[in-house]
Amino acid sequence: MNDARFRAELRDFLTGHHPGRRPKDRAERLTWQKKWLAALYDAGFAGPSWPRRFGGMELDFARQVIYQEEYARARVPGPLGTGLGIAAPTLIKYGTPEQKERFLRPMLRGDSVWAQGYSEPEAGSDLPALRTTARREGGGPDDPDAVYVVNGQKVWNSSADIADILFTLVRTGPPDSRQDGISYLLIDARAPGVSVRPLRDLTGDAHFCEIFFDDVRVPVADRIGPENGGWPLVRTSLGHERAAGAMNQAALYRRVLDELIELARERGATSDPLVRDRLADFEIRVRIMRLTGMRTIADIMAKGEPGPASSTSRLFIVTFEQELHEFAVELLGAYGILGRRDPHAVQRGRWVWGFLRTRASTIGAGTAEIQRNTIAEQVLGLPRDPAMPTAERTR
Repeated sequence: MNDARFRAELRDFLTGHHPGRRPKDRAERLTWQKKWLAALYDAGFAGPSWPRRFGGMELDFARQVIYQEEYARARVPGPLGTGLGIAAPTLIKYGTPEQKERFLRPMLRGDSVWAQGYSEPEAGSDLPALRTTARREGGGPDDPDAVYVVNGQKVWNSSADIADILFTLVRTGPPDSRQDGISYLLIDARAPGVSVRPLRDLTGDAHFCEIFFDDVRVPVADRIGPENGGWPLVRTSLGHERAAGAMNQAALYRRVLDELIELARERGATSDPLVRDRLADFEIRVRIMRLTGMRTIADIMAKGEPGPASSTSRLFIVTFEQELHEFAVELLGAYGILGRRDPHAVQRGRWVWGFLRTRASTIGAGTAEIQRNTIAEQVLGLPRDPAMPTAERTR
């Protein structure tokens, strides 16, 4: 099958099996998404970059690009939770055969939803300062009958309230051990002692949560990698978090920019040279975003890791999406203060919602300042910022 035929077959499936309008009710929306992911998996169209032995498609470079473009164009539901883009690459690289067999396929099919447990109230950008502890009981670090007793708090955890598994960083070493005392645990989100509390954000949604662990017992068998050796796994996860969906984001914002251009036409603004200049700038940046996404895919395929250049892609995307939505709100004029719940809002308030939602973009997955430090130190080879820990040790 050539690439054109692959694109046509994928497009036919995505359009022919589109699950319909996104439900407003959150419980219904969860069921809707799970049904879609199961249909995608059962048809053999899930996991474009995943190895076939774990249920993926194992596509080459060109077809991964095609897949991401068609998926974004079709407006079908995205992944549930943060497992597919962040935890899965880590599990594929570092997990035991039993762990891979147990966790990967249910994650890909949408039967198991995963959420991240990294940041803490006192450990965000300086992630090695985390304080959530895991005390081992009942045997050695590789004893299958031993357990960890976990206590602590996590915050800014996307989709934790619908998660089945929390991939969590804990301190198994001494309090001052920094990155040398961190382990990577998979915690049952419904285990006794786990409490999840949603946090409402600027948009009125509760996308983020905080998690509390109170004497939560976790089998040693659910640790990924060695005890106190979780930091290399963290770097893999963070690299993939920053790279996740780079190509998909490019395709998504190709569509969003077209919609912004149409909004400018509807507002009678396209004859304004300043508006045309901004739209041209966004057009150039969307094309750059596509090329950057292609480079990210190529790096992962060649090296197994996205590398520090993923920070370049991440910073470029989040800056772009903030500026695009700011400009959209400017085009709306007085209507730019009307949100989704106002009957007079333009396009049901989607541009205002985007403006509010993207305020967090330069914080999540590592702040914009951290990304700039990573680019400076690891891409450009500049001296590290003496005012903060090295970028290698931070979010």
